[in-house]
Amino acid sequence: MPPTTPKLTVDAVIILNRQIVLIQRKNPPFRGKFALPGGFVDIGETTKEAVMREVLEETGLTIEIVKLLGVYSDPSRDPRGHTVSVVYLVLGEGKPRADSDAKAVHLFDISDMPQMAFDHNLIIDNARCDIDGILSRM
Repeated sequence: MPPTTPKLTVDAVIILNRQIVLIQRKNPPFRGKFALPGGFVDIGETTKEAVMREVLEETGLTIEIVKLLGVYSDPSRDPRGHTVSVVYLVLGEGKPRADSDAKAVHLFDISDMPQMAFDHNLIIDNARCDIDGILSRM
């Protein structure tokens, strides 16, 4: 019998036009709330492939991965059950458009982030130094 383990997800902190790209969630949990683009990793897919796919599906953007920001594994981070998210800092390219699980796509200044779903405000807080470093070079 295979072990019972958390589900694997990815999230992307996307910098586009000196702003952070967030989606407005179309589906529960947190329907209507802002969130980082991301989702579940498919069987046979790497986390890098998954984050590129999820970002394209939800925002229409292609991305360049800058770095791995971290792994978030608090068992209470998702009300659907225990998920572990591999989070990447990425640069976005293209024109954002909502698709897939996204009701809308919005860009926010790093200094004016809304309240977000899951633990995404914590992820942004943890990434501020890296985001500021990239913005200072743009």
